[in-house]
Amino acid sequence: MKVLVPVKRVIDYNVKVRVKSDGSGVDLANVKMLMNPFDEIAVEEAIRLKEAGKADEIVIVSVGPQQAQETIRTALAMGGDRGILVKVEDTVEPLAVAKILKAIVEEEGSELVILGKQAIDDDCNQTGQMLSALLGWSQGAFASELKFGEGTVDVTREIDGGLQTVQLKMPAIVTADLRLNEPRYASLPNIMKAKKKPIAEKAAADYGVDLTPRLSVITTSEPAARQAGVKVADVAELVSKLKNEAGVL
Repeated sequence: MKVLVPVKRVIDYNVKVRVKSDGSGVDLANVKMLMNPFDEIAVEEAIRLKEAGKADEIVIVSVGPQQAQETIRTALAMGGDRGILVKVEDTVEPLAVAKILKAIVEEEGSELVILGKQAIDDDCNQTGQMLSALLGWSQGAFASELKFGEGTVDVTREIDGGLQTVQLKMPAIVTADLRLNEPRYASLPNIMKAKKKPIAEKAAADYGVDLTPRLSVITTSEPAARQAGVKVADVAELVSKLKNEAGVL
């Protein structure tokens, strides 16, 4: 079984995001970037499938600028076999990414796609579901556990009320949630080996995908600063403030 794992280059979650002075978006200049954490979990799950003998090859895909090659190298150092970089300099919307991934899946003959449930920069949570619709494949979103059978995969997924297990017919799309696994650290020997693993560079035009955006950002602003709290003398005063000032009672 060939497993395809899309990964995205995003701002390090430890970095405080700065908004551009003109409000046109987020300032990415000289900002530390890394692999989207949910995609890292997806890479780890694919590697575990290969170690268990359920997968033969892991193909890492990223849609983004030339620097996204570093993100692919990270995934290859973890245990991926080869990479595909679809070079795009501007922001790409989830639908366009899903269309590119559809073309790559068909070209590669993959039977399973594992990706993060969402990216931490835009929080769209759309690509996996859109890819499933475009391919007509089964989907298991927000996966916290996978169990493979004969031509099927049982996906335990996190829902509002707890956990739900669904059985999918292969081929399938799975989006990884936080509790699916704990990603490994790449060892120094594997980091060195990853430098020699092949990464094919493509363009969106190679797959016949139109990247024209369907959405436009009107303005970007930082959240309002939180106001200082106050101390109250007793419950009666608390109730009064909640009713008369906060308007929540």
